Amino acid sequence: MRLSLIAALAWQDWRDEWRLSLCAVLALVAVVTPLLLLFGLKFGLIGELTERLQQDPGVREIIPLAGGRFSAGDIEAFATRPDVAFALPRTRQIAATADLLDPEGKTLAVEMIPTAAGDPLLGHLTAPTGIQDVLLSQTTAQKLHAQAGQALVALITRQDAGQVQVHRVTLRVTAILPIAAFQRDAVFAPLALLEAAEDYRDGRAVPALGWAGSAPGGERIYPAFRLYARDLAAVEPLRQYFAGLGVTVATQAGAIEQVQALSRRLSTVFWLIAGLACGGAFAATAAGTLAAVERKRRALSVLRLLGLRTTALLAFVLLQALYSALLAALLAALLYAAGAAILNAFFDQLASRLLPVHLVIALLAILVVSLVAATAGGWRVTRLQAAQGIRDV
Repeated sequence: MRLSLIAALAWQDWRDEWRLSLCAVLALVAVVTPLLLLFGLKFGLIGELTERLQQDPGVREIIPLAGGRFSAGDIEAFATRPDVAFALPRTRQIAATADLLDPEGKTLAVEMIPTAAGDPLLGHLTAPTGIQDVLLSQTTAQKLHAQAGQALVALITRQDAGQVQVHRVTLRVTAILPIAAFQRDAVFAPLALLEAAEDYRDGRAVPALGWAGSAPGGERIYPAFRLYARDLAAVEPLRQYFAGLGVTVATQAGAIEQVQALSRRLSTVFWLIAGLACGGAFAATAAGTLAAVERKRRALSVLRLLGLRTTALLAFVLLQALYSALLAALLAALLYAAGAAILNAFFDQLASRLLPVHLVIALLAILVVSLVAATAGGWRVTRLQAAQGIRDV
């Protein structure tokens, strides 16, 4: 017999017993909706925390603690690692300072931080290219009343034979960093400018800026570097890598591990609750199907007498379970949407969130559990005999 006829008979019978069918639907909805909300909270909250960490470059920064000795080749090797997003040498911290003049002639001491293309702190801003091009932190720009495109005078000082010497260099402000990127007074400049300031303070000549001094000699050695991991997962492996090199670094691996540990714990709680809930739904569906088979024994036997095979009778039972599962999935999705909207409004953020693939997986899980449970509960339909259809007639 054609499947379409079996489906029509099952649908008609399912509608005729709409009260019992509704009970079966609501039983599934009561199980599925809380699970969707719980998983939505887990995915939304953990996803939000992880995204915030990922978007904060400081969380991915690897900071060397003790003074080291790194050549340009060493730092270039760091930069070429697949787990490194950005690496750049740093000059001596005591030499990486400058005094900026404000419009009133007052000076503001700032640190100079090397930057280049790909610097995570710059975001969408363009890195400076010329030796006298710089970006200002937000606090520096506010204190100097500076804007992009403006020229500033920086004072580079040194002591020579007990005398303080000062060189002025005109800097061009190419952009202002947002306050979220950097909260201290600083100038982000090309590495060449920091090297020039260091050379000047060491008494060496800086031809690019016309500063006289002794000829530079030997390979330049850097005491530190700026380095950012490519993603959160790369922070701990990089810490271990530098520990293997004997370089002590500071990282945010602890904060990352806390979020990851919270995700693992919530996953354990979710799957424990989901397992218990699915077990209960399986038992309820199986028991309901078994009761339905017993209740409809005579009608099903009559169908067998009319020529329906065992597989057709089993399909009759399974299709009714499928109807209940589909309606339950639809109602659960609607209730989840309403519940998620309330939770998001309560937390004032995207606390509960599910992707379309999650809803598809949930639908498939409902269908599979319902069909397996209906098969387990409706297996007795295969034992019905046609004679039972005419008994008691």
